[in-house]
Amino acid sequence: MFTQDKYLKALNYAAKVHKDQKTPNGLPYLTHLAAVTMEVIHACEESKLDKNKADLAITAALLHDTIEDTDVTYDDLYTEFSPEVAEAVDALTKDKTLETKKEQMTDSINKLLTQPYEVQMVKLADRITNMQKPPEHWDSEKIFNYHKEAKFIHSCLKNANVYLAKRLEEKINNYIVYIK
Repeated sequence: MFTQDKYLKALNYAAKVHKDQKTPNGLPYLTHLAAVTMEVIHACEESKLDKNKADLAITAALLHDTIEDTDVTYDDLYTEFSPEVAEAVDALTKDKTLETKKEQMTDSINKLLTQPYEVQMVKLADRITNMQKPPEHWDSEKIFNYHKEAKFIHSCLKNANVYLAKRLEEKINNYIVYIK
């Protein structure tokens, strides 16, 4: 299904570079990465993805926030893992030089659409994981926009994996309770 040694290498790397980071709930950031990866592993198993594709999807899931949220660079991932992993994580990284969230999301989706389905799966899994009760400090407009953004992600990437697309659709439908 997937290579345990590659999984452990990416897990340990992610734990090291995200070591002091916390989720909005105060948990070690690794819990977010583990949740995203769990979604990807389940989808890989359900889809019977071959080992190489599953390895890329799982490694990218564990490392998906390293360029965006740490000092890790594209070159670091290229050297430590592979060109494919570096490209995948780069495609999953928001371009913070773009002015608006909408521009960042459009750019991100456009980059992901040039990637193989196994990389696109990570974005679906990431949004599934993030579609929980919104933080208390979010206002109704932010909640509404987050829901709208999730629908955009789903519409663009739903062909990447039927299982993740269905799961994200359910999360989107359930998220409506938070919109006031």
